[in-house]
Amino acid sequence: MQIRDSERLTYHYVTEADADFLWELDQDEMVMKFINGGKKSSREDIQNIFVPRFQAYSNPALGWGLWRVETLDNKESIGWILVRPFGFFTKSPESDNIELGWRFKRSSWGKGYATEAANAVKESLYEIGMDKFSAIANPENQASINIMKKLGMRFSHELEYKDSVFQELVVVYTT
Repeated sequence: MQIRDSERLTYHYVTEADADFLWELDQDEMVMKFINGGKKSSREDIQNIFVPRFQAYSNPALGWGLWRVETLDNKESIGWILVRPFGFFTKSPESDNIELGWRFKRSSWGKGYATEAANAVKESLYEIGMDKFSAIANPENQASINIMKKLGMRFSHELEYKDSVFQELVVVYTT
């Protein structure tokens, strides 16, 4: 699957070669606030935990994985969009319900980039037959919840999300 450039952004499939970018993104405590309380990721965590996790669900043909987001005007890497079956790391993953997620540099916040990128990815997934989407967020992460609403998602339920790495109460929004 390919994602066409949107108005201001371009998209590239993330591989292990992007580990430095993934680490750089996680060095802002505000970016990490609603992910793990603001703890910066170490290079070892990126290499030994984060990269193997996204490789576990990566399937380029279906669009599953991480998509690096860059600005068209200056080719700055500003974040990523996650695409995977909802609940992939739980006991009951849903391959017909695609989870969208995002992480963006603080310098790009408030400019509509995350919404534009998530919508571009969602539209590309529509084109290959996916039509159910969900996203999760910490209940206090109003910025991500606002993005979910802009993507046409509605509150579905709260969930105690738990897998081998994460455990927290999240809100679930779905189309």
